[in-house]
Amino acid sequence: MRIESGLIVRKYLFYFSVFFLTILSSGFLSGRPLLAHEWFHVKWVNDGDTILLADGRHVRYIGINAPEIDHENKKAEVFGYEAKKYNQTLVLYKMVRLEFDKETHDRYGRTLAYVFLSNGVFVNKVLIEQGYAYCLSRRPNIKYDSVLLQSQRDAMSAKRKIWSNWKEKKRRYWGNRRSKRFHYTTCSFGKMIARENKIVFLRMWDAFRAGYAPCKKCMVRGVGEN
Repeated sequence: MRIESGLIVRKYLFYFSVFFLTILSSGFLSGRPLLAHEWFHVKWVNDGDTILLADGRHVRYIGINAPEIDHENKKAEVFGYEAKKYNQTLVLYKMVRLEFDKETHDRYGRTLAYVFLSNGVFVNKVLIEQGYAYCLSRRPNIKYDSVLLQSQRDAMSAKRKIWSNWKEKKRRYWGNRRSKRFHYTTCSFGKMIARENKIVFLRMWDAFRAGYAPCKKCMVRGVGEN
């Protein structure tokens, strides 16, 4: 009886080990989404940084911001429709792989993801690289921040698209080292920046090169409309 009991125990331990390893390899215990490496069909392109999958999910690209198109009685920003069209050429009706970061959804319920094509092209990066978007760092999803920023600097140096006709007068801006946003000095949000987090820029160009994005409350005009 003792021998049979021992065999039964070892048998159940074996099956439990197999089950545990299967769950572990799936990513369940790692905290990563189970669908992190599956492929999805792109049904629609909303704009330069948002798409709709065939399963009904809206996906917002992490780490970038493209110029807006017409919405909510607001006019399209410069290069807004060009960015949407370029995004369409990249992903529309194609299969894409989603890679997630620490936060998987935004406050609007959209899925947050880094998007890759079957040939390995990193869509978020290419949109910035070609000048159709700029870096929008937002904690805790900062896995590819350094990669995206280097692509932005390359696009700025080459004066591609939103950087092509850049003109601005010198003025002071306040940057927030923590949020990676910059503001007019008259902005109420800028005035709330803690001293240890505040950095001064004399040009928007310098703020962008440093990886800061404009405050949407005080800077309502799009990039390239300076």
